[in-house]
Amino acid sequence: MDFEFNDDLKMLQKMVRDFVQKEIAPYADEWDENHVYPREIIKKMGELGLFGCTIPEEYGGNGMGFLAQMIITEELAYGSSGLRIAVNCNGLGSAFEIYKFGTEEAKQKYIPKLLSGELLGAFAITEPNSGSDVMSMKTTIEDKGDYLVLNGQKMWISNIPAADIAIVYGYYDRSKRGRGMAAVIMEMNSEGVTVGEIDKLGTRSFPAGEISMDNVKVPKENLLGNLGDGAKILFSSLNQTRLSAAAGGVGVAQACLDVATQYCNEREQFGQLIGKFQMNQDMIAEMSVEIECARLLVYKAAWQKDQGNINNTREVAFAKYMAGRTAQKASHYCMKILSAYGYSTEYPSARLYRDAVLYQIVEGTESVMKWIIAEDKLGYRKLNK
Repeated sequence: MDFEFNDDLKMLQKMVRDFVQKEIAPYADEWDENHVYPREIIKKMGELGLFGCTIPEEYGGNGMGFLAQMIITEELAYGSSGLRIAVNCNGLGSAFEIYKFGTEEAKQKYIPKLLSGELLGAFAITEPNSGSDVMSMKTTIEDKGDYLVLNGQKMWISNIPAADIAIVYGYYDRSKRGRGMAAVIMEMNSEGVTVGEIDKLGTRSFPAGEISMDNVKVPKENLLGNLGDGAKILFSSLNQTRLSAAAGGVGVAQACLDVATQYCNEREQFGQLIGKFQMNQDMIAEMSVEIECARLLVYKAAWQKDQGNINNTREVAFAKYMAGRTAQKASHYCMKILSAYGYSTEYPSARLYRDAVLYQIVEGTESVMKWIIAEDKLGYRKLNK
C-alpha cells in the first residue's frame, strides 16, 4: 500500500490550493452573504482543467483520474462549499455521463464546452415528491420517432437556473419500472422549459432550483444509451457524484478544524490560550482523527475507481456517510470553540456551519447511506458485483 501522492498529484493539489486561496477563499463569505454566483470563477476553474480529470484528452479532459478529481473537490470545498458543486454539475454528473453513454455527436458537441466552463451543466433527478425514492419520479419521456418529448417537474436541482444543459431522467414506460426509464440531454433554452431558483440555508453562492417541462422536444441523438438504460445511468452517475460530495464534506470539515485551531492559539481566557483547556483539546483531537478517517475512505474509493472498479457502491457509501457526519460534527465543534464569535459573520464558522448540513442530505441522505451499507452487510442486496 502506498499512501503517498505521486508528483503529478502533489503539483495538482498545490495548484488548486493556491487558486482557492487567491481566487475563492477571500470572497467566499461575501458571495455567500449576497447570494453571488461567481460565473467568472467557474470559467477559470474550467480553464484550469478542474472538471475534466475523468475525461480523456480527445474530449477536452486531462485523464488524471478519480483520485485527482477528489483532490480538486476537497480543495475547492475548503474555500467554498458552494463552488465545489460545479465539479459535479459540469464534470461528473453531466460530462462524464455523456462520455460514458452519449452518442459521438453528443460527446463532441457538449463535453469540451462543459469542461472548459463555456457551458454550465446540471443533472435533474429529484422531484417535489420524489427524493430518496428516485424510482417514484413522475417525469415522462415519450418516444416520437425522430425526437423525444419531456413532461414533468424537477426540484432541488443544483445550478438551476444558471445551467445551459441538464441530464434529465424520466420514464418512457412506467410499467417496466427500472427498465422503463431513460436519460436525455436537454438544452435549457428549449421551448417549454421554465425554471425558478430556491433560496437555501447554505451554499448560497451556488444556485439550486426547479425545472418545469411542458412538451419539451429533445432530439433523439440526445438520448443517453438506449430507452430503458435510464436507471442504470442514474445509479452510475450517483456512484460518482456521491464520492465527490464526500470529498467536499472532507474539505468543509478541514476548514472547520483550521479555523478552530487558529482561534485556539489566538484567544486567551483565564490567563492562557483556550487551546490549553482540555475540553477544547478533546474537540480538536476528535475532529483531527475523524477528518483523516473520512479522507482515507474518499481516497480509497477514488483509487478503486482508477483501478477499474467504477461501480464500488459500498465504498462510496462508506465515504459519503463518514464525510457527512464528520463535516456536521466539525462545524458544530468549530462553533462551540469560537462561541459567540462563531455565531457572528466575522468568522467563516457561521458559513461553514450552514454549509456542513448539506453533506448529510445531498446525493443520498445519511439514512440512505446506512441502508445501503447494512443491506450489503446483511446479505440482502450484495453490492460491487
